[in-house]
Amino acid sequence: MSFFRIDIDRWEEILITITRNKTRSILTAFGVFWGIFMLVALMGGSQGIQEMMKANFAGFATNSGFTGTNQTSKAYKGFRKGRYWQLELNDVARIRQAIPEIDILSPINSKWGVKATYDKYESASCSMKGVYPEYAEIETPTLAFGRFINHIDFKEKRKVCVIGKQIYESLFPDGSNPCGKFINANGIYFQVIGVNTSSGNMSVNGWPPTTITIPFSTMQQSYNFGNDIELLCYTARPGYSIKDIQARIEPVLKKAHLIHPDDKQAVISIDAEALFSMVDNLFKGINILSWMVGLGTLLAGAIGVSNIMMVTVKERTTEIGIRRAIGAKPRDIMSQILSESMVLTTLAGMAGISFAVFILQMLELGTAQSDTPGHFQISFWMAIGACAILLMLGMLAGLAPAYRAMAIKPIEAIRDE
Repeated sequence: MSFFRIDIDRWEEILITITRNKTRSILTAFGVFWGIFMLVALMGGSQGIQEMMKANFAGFATNSGFTGTNQTSKAYKGFRKGRYWQLELNDVARIRQAIPEIDILSPINSKWGVKATYDKYESASCSMKGVYPEYAEIETPTLAFGRFINHIDFKEKRKVCVIGKQIYESLFPDGSNPCGKFINANGIYFQVIGVNTSSGNMSVNGWPPTTITIPFSTMQQSYNFGNDIELLCYTARPGYSIKDIQARIEPVLKKAHLIHPDDKQAVISIDAEALFSMVDNLFKGINILSWMVGLGTLLAGAIGVSNIMMVTVKERTTEIGIRRAIGAKPRDIMSQILSESMVLTTLAGMAGISFAVFILQMLELGTAQSDTPGHFQISFWMAIGACAILLMLGMLAGLAPAYRAMAIKPIEAIRDE
């Protein structure tokens, strides 16, 4: 039972020692307080910002790429420099046949400045895009009502549409199910088959909340696009990179459209896979920087504690000498100094953790109502880890003063007095 006994006299002595010089103790504790606050706040803040950023990319295929057209920069086979050219439907078949490593392949055509109306309600200016049913694998919709475009819609060129969240709220303010109802988009009636509530900022040819999505075949027929395509969207099969696929797409397109093989301007390629990788690396760097800044500040605070404990030991030379003279063992002296260091560090550190948790909770509540809420609060195990770091630094901060206290000889201490 002696293991569980609390030595009240010892803890009272620790408290008296710490509070003997209140100003010095508070200033010393503030370094530890600020260090652990910075560490926890930076870790929680970077985690929340990372979640908010990733929410903007939610539902978007990370292994996707996009190819469009631009003016040529070289003359070739009778065509002059600066020629405009256009992707066409045959390019879909050409690329699919030449590059089997492509998984999903969907062309896109778009119209801008579309006005949608239903009954007496009208939406703000929005966009419209025609896609293949497979496009849902590239930009996954979040459907509150209905469904996405399917192959029967595409084959039969049905005048059906999936509307974005803001369009739905403008045309159906009562919150009713719009599926089966017809909206007028620039003079053409489309039957609503779904509502996409996705609000991600990562999208192609239109922001999801203000976009009307229709079958690609319907888009071609209703708006006289013919065989022209604005953009090709695709994903890579597992084990293949978008960068390698795009390097193989360009020669196929250049050969089919009589573009110089060395023309670097004519084909525009966007590698979403590289963009996502860059964002991931950015967040890894932010996390490493957070740890470096937090631990560096915390270490500076621990060094301050160690320096103050050295001063305290110097001031208590006579006291320690007398203790040694009346029978105190070296390990008792060491234990006392380490205890004082760990108590000071732990009290300051727990205050820092508590304040950081409070600030992070305020941030989390502040972003809870936004479209991309972030979880800024640290996890239970991260808090336990921060406490473990505190205890370890408290022990390390007290080691040097404790060894110095152990080295004091009773006769020298009394003579020093």
